[in-house]
Amino acid sequence: MERENFYRYVGNEDQVYGVRRVILDEGNARGAALYQVTTSGGLEFDILPDTGLDIGRLRYKGVNISYMTKNGYDSPARFRPIPGEFDRYFPGGMLFTCGLLSVGPENTDGGMFHPLHGRFHGLSAKGLYGYVEGGNIYVGGEIRETAQGGCGFSVKRRYTIPAAGSEILIEDEITNLTPSRVEYMMLYHMNFGWPMLSEKAALELPEKRKVTPRTPYAEKGLSRQCEFSGPIDGEEEQVYFNEMESEAFVRLKNPELGITAEITWSLDTLPILAQWKNMNSGNYVLGLEPSTCYIMGRERERREGRLAVLEAFGSVRNSVRLKLS
Repeated sequence: MERENFYRYVGNEDQVYGVRRVILDEGNARGAALYQVTTSGGLEFDILPDTGLDIGRLRYKGVNISYMTKNGYDSPARFRPIPGEFDRYFPGGMLFTCGLLSVGPENTDGGMFHPLHGRFHGLSAKGLYGYVEGGNIYVGGEIRETAQGGCGFSVKRRYTIPAAGSEILIEDEITNLTPSRVEYMMLYHMNFGWPMLSEKAALELPEKRKVTPRTPYAEKGLSRQCEFSGPIDGEEEQVYFNEMESEAFVRLKNPELGITAEITWSLDTLPILAQWKNMNSGNYVLGLEPSTCYIMGRERERREGRLAVLEAFGSVRNSVRLKLS
């Protein structure tokens, strides 16, 4: 709608779309900031600058799309990169970024300990912004992962959300701030929960792809990779690694709800789509995860020659788009 007509119907654009920054004041996330984004196309979601500028809960036309763990939102103060602590602070959320030095299980590489899925989630962003301009909502900032005598990463993240639409474009520029080449890993852990995920849902993937199950149990279920059951008590998770030949897309469809979620991404920089299928009761989730690598941890990925490299002061750009319809 043209501006002249829009403001005949509406006195303030916050009535139909917008972004606002709020501070949480109770629970484990007390003191953490978030940006609440709303579009007139039916999207409502939270962006969390205090936990890697990731996305928390997300709804589309009033229907929950994302998965949240028992933990819920947390704050950086709760992040403890020590063995065995991940499950006590992992919030789930629509997007949980993993990296930048390691993705996957706890491991030690070159004498350095790497916690499960890395340290990115424990980092707070700076240079924050959230505003509406030219029909889009923009949210972003910079996240840095650094170590004295070690790595120096800058991630400049920018969200572009059409104010009248139902899609989210995530663009990251990852830069090596040191004079030495560095090996890195990065995974965009996008998590779908009930009711978007149910026994009525089905997954659509490109036909031309290589699929590698992570475990014998996952291999046993390969013929049902794109199907889902209801929650099953004590069910073991299944993980599949998908390598696309040319098309980078995955669609989760729920005909009962009449909703489709589509993810597309930059295949040249994120060659693997990991699929985490967990039908376990109380932990019922589907993770769809564009990645630089298999999620086996830095030490094993090094041994198997799958670590991506950033040259001295070099940069790489990743993009991931989520569209709801």
